[in-house]
Amino acid sequence: MTNKWYVIVNPTSGNGSSKKKWPLIYNELLFQNFEFEFSFTKYQKHAIKLVQEAINQGFKNFICVGGDGTLHNIVNGILSLNPSNILEIKVGMIPIGTGNDWIKTYNIPINYKKAIKIIKDEHTYFQDIGKIMLQNSNKEYYFNNLAGIGFDGHVVNKVHKYKYLGFLAYLTGALISLVGFKRKYLDIKFNKTSISGKSLMLLIGIGKYSGGGMQLTENVKTNDGLFDISYIKKVSLITVLKHISKIFNGTVTELPIIDTYKTSTLKVTIKNNENIYMQADGELLEADSFSVAIVPRALQFIIPK
Repeated sequence: MTNKWYVIVNPTSGNGSSKKKWPLIYNELLFQNFEFEFSFTKYQKHAIKLVQEAINQGFKNFICVGGDGTLHNIVNGILSLNPSNILEIKVGMIPIGTGNDWIKTYNIPINYKKAIKIIKDEHTYFQDIGKIMLQNSNKEYYFNNLAGIGFDGHVVNKVHKYKYLGFLAYLTGALISLVGFKRKYLDIKFNKTSISGKSLMLLIGIGKYSGGGMQLTENVKTNDGLFDISYIKKVSLITVLKHISKIFNGTVTELPIIDTYKTSTLKVTIKNNENIYMQADGELLEADSFSVAIVPRALQFIIPK
């Protein structure tokens, strides 16, 4: 077992700014006396393979240089491997992404020198992780921030066109997509609650932020063993424009257009998979009926004290 750090760098994160900043980050890691090895991701989901290979080599300390999608893949690599020493594994974040949503919950700074100093301090926190189980393909996915189906997934499918807008990419995609979006028929069951009918979207949250800083879930606590559910049956573009500030300050959940719940498990049946999208941490998944379960305090992240 090694105490060296393994750094996974996504060179495409932040519209390529990760690749440009890497020499500075590399030198700062040396300056702050890190002993480390590093690899660049070369294709989509490569981080899954890289983190698993590193764990098998004895690494247990990881640094993600990238955005929410890169962190998502590292989390999936660790949880799907499920090593015997999983409770010893630590993940730190040097954020270079478009939305940078997961870090906002913990106030991890964008400044790479400050982010590296936080990792150096090694103050850790065990966070809940969500596990998605697809019904037809039996595939499993994990998420550390937020998953969504319906309009939310539809926007993620479109948002790459607006990545150059940074954190406003999701909002721009949402406003453009809301006109003409056809609601999808979902059957949702959890606890003693059952919701059926045409739905705009269902959000399953662990973290507080999504879509470049939007706060669409209520009373978030990332280690309480419960998902924070937000369900929206329908909403008009005029209503969204009227309440944009509430979308970003978190008070939108007080409006009657959003129903909020807490649960540790959830089952969603899609009546028609055609033209429906699902996303987890901003990464698209195949459309399928699914169940979700919380994995309590599953993984150790390095966050500010």
